[in-house]
Amino acid sequence: MMSRTDRATRRGPDARLFTLWTEVAVAYLAPALTAGLGGFFSGQPELTKAACTSIGATSAVVAFIVGAWLHRRGRPRRWTTSAPRPLLAIGLGIVAAGIAGLTGVLASDWLPSHTSVPDAWWLERLRFDLPLSAALAAAIVTWRWRGMTPRQQA
Repeated sequence: MMSRTDRATRRGPDARLFTLWTEVAVAYLAPALTAGLGGFFSGQPELTKAACTSIGATSAVVAFIVGAWLHRRGRPRRWTTSAPRPLLAIGLGIVAAGIAGLTGVLASDWLPSHTSVPDAWWLERLRFDLPLSAALAAAIVTWRWRGMTPRQQA
């Protein structure tokens, strides 16, 4: 059985392997730390709280879903490896933002009127936090995945 370093060495010195759990961890930590510190230093406690919840969690979930879909048991779809890297990253970022934006709008309107969840400040943040976090996470994971996957001709 070939080890991870042997496979990377065989493909060249700059070859890296796509590891989903590290992508998900970075997708959570990077926005959570930056938004959390931004909220702390600017005196916005609601941003600090959102950094660890709606911002970081959304990024991690989207990174997991997009990364798992792209990687698909190590066999990428042909069109994802033949499409230009910027086009693929922007396209999946837009799709993720659209789905997350719809989710944010529905959650911020539906939850207070249909559940015992009170209409709170964090529900309004979902309209902005979810699509922005989803778009960034999807685009970054796609960009990184595509950089680690050999290009195939269509």
